[in-house]
Amino acid sequence: MFVTIFTNTLYITKVTNSLRFLMTSVYKILITVLMLAVMTSCKKPESPGDDNNRPKNLEEYYMVNEGLKDYFAADYFDMGMAIAPEAVDDPDDMELMIRHCSSLTAENVMKWSTLQPTEGTFNFSYADKIVNFAIANAMKVRGHTLCWHQQVPSWIFEDNGQAATKELVLERLRTHIQMVVTHFKGKVYAWDVVNEAIDDGSGIYKPTTWYNICGDEYIIEAFKAAREADPDAKLFYNDYSATQPTKSEKIFDLLEKLKNQDLVDGLGMEGHWNIDAPASETITAALNKYGTLGIEIHITEMDVSVYPNTSDPQVDYTTSIESSLAAAYSRFFNLFRSNRDYISSVTFWGITDAHSWLNNWPIPGRTNYPLLFNSDHEPKKVYFWIIDF
Repeated sequence: MFVTIFTNTLYITKVTNSLRFLMTSVYKILITVLMLAVMTSCKKPESPGDDNNRPKNLEEYYMVNEGLKDYFAADYFDMGMAIAPEAVDDPDDMELMIRHCSSLTAENVMKWSTLQPTEGTFNFSYADKIVNFAIANAMKVRGHTLCWHQQVPSWIFEDNGQAATKELVLERLRTHIQMVVTHFKGKVYAWDVVNEAIDDGSGIYKPTTWYNICGDEYIIEAFKAAREADPDAKLFYNDYSATQPTKSEKIFDLLEKLKNQDLVDGLGMEGHWNIDAPASETITAALNKYGTLGIEIHITEMDVSVYPNTSDPQVDYTTSIESSLAAAYSRFFNLFRSNRDYISSVTFWGITDAHSWLNNWPIPGRTNYPLLFNSDHEPKKVYFWIIDF
């Protein structure tokens, strides 16, 4: 009998312990579920602007505040636009710039013909307007351009009705650059010092008035003057067709020459491309080649023409054209992101399609659609494609 009682007691004890263990486990599970529920309810819901849920259409675009600079500047490269001084007075232009830009470039008003139209008379008012707006809105400023063969006054190359000597031309060049760079010292972080000096054909340098009088010495002297005026500014050589194999060889040689004298920090690779070209392999090869110099690369004048050939007739902005433009930009930006070790800045040449220079070149009056924002300041399909990564 005693054995029976002991056995029953042992059995009851085991059952009780089992029930206690089960209840403890259930209690722990309930507590865990409740904690997860609380955490989930407190978690901030994702907005269309979150990294993994960016706006996909116009409706979602207006639901968020993020822009290009938020998607690219931190992990990839600065995003900028080239503008006219009137843009900082236009509410719609201002809204786009503030939302999307971490960098600004003066499209024309830092060129010689605006800054020093007559010898010794400098006018910084238009350029200052852009620079002050950029600084007030925490944007960097790229200076464009100190020496170019266009938008340059004829007085530089004249002396009392005669052709100026090489020495006089170089003296004027140095004076201009020293005055301009010093004026913007501490405000402009990078300069396109010399612009488009390499020949497109069989020659090395374009046979411009600069070159015909000074040879390639004017390029060296321009970079020396800029380096002396602001040792902290980054100095760039800027040119178009910089991915084209033959021209890229000549650009590379110039950059190497300047680099060996510690006169250049980077290449401004103009992105005046089109929906068909350049090929991805061509861009990659050029980036890798320039990258061996240990310099920065800025995509300085980004716009993508919807006309593969310069002589193509006017077209409407059809769904097909829209998709082709979006695909081209996506291809280019995929390459940019893949080469972020080289590329540190991308600047669109304009704010909206309305004022793009491509509406008047190479065929005056032919409407183009080369930018991310249409004439109504609204993002096009291309915008949503390039931020979707």
